[in-house]
Amino acid sequence: MMITQTEGQIYLAGQRGCSQLSWFRSFHTFNFGLYQDHNREPFGNLKVLNDDTLAAGKSFKMQLAENTEMILLPVVGAVEYTNSLGETGILEAGQMQIFSAAEGMEYEISNPYEKELINFIQIFLKNNQYPFVPKVQEINIDLENRNQLFPLFSPGQNGLTTHQETFGFIGKYSGRKEDLYHLKNPENGIFVFIIEGAFEVQNRLMETRDGLSLRNLDELEFEALSNDAIILILEVSGV
Repeated sequence: MMITQTEGQIYLAGQRGCSQLSWFRSFHTFNFGLYQDHNREPFGNLKVLNDDTLAAGKSFKMQLAENTEMILLPVVGAVEYTNSLGETGILEAGQMQIFSAAEGMEYEISNPYEKELINFIQIFLKNNQYPFVPKVQEINIDLENRNQLFPLFSPGQNGLTTHQETFGFIGKYSGRKEDLYHLKNPENGIFVFIIEGAFEVQNRLMETRDGLSLRNLDELEFEALSNDAIILILEVSGV
């Protein structure tokens, strides 16, 4: 009998790349812009996971170099957005947006507040499948039902839909609560990102803004080590 070894790589919050201006700071889990490290290559179709902070009244614009699912997840405050589809609006903490952008499309993110900083997560999923239909989707995230995973997106089952075989879940857990995530496809990989608090994930200690990629597993075991701990789980293809 052959035993498959689970492969894992941890991305400590303090070892991420960083781009910083006086009014904007972005931590990069993977290679992004001028930050390039051979140990920070994309994980399958997961190309970018940036943890961004934007000063009051400031904005920035991005152009997508390829067909991309751009996932925007406000953590603190609200984000004002516009994009090449003519969509504009406000996205608050407790909501999430997927902008399915074709190559060359742009979006702009602004801080609508006069004094407060905002913090948000940007996730890029690569997609060159045909057909690719540009669109915007939004969802309200319910974290009041604690100690369980809330579905964010999938290829067309629960939550919002993506063009590729990618599944996203988020959950808020009380201390010492355990849970199990069963992969939809064992050939996929798992990427875990801790938004808040501390967890033990597959016997690895993970704290706020740490990441972990895993291959060759059928299920993911995790336990919250602090109250109100928030975990993001991405099952991605192409690993």
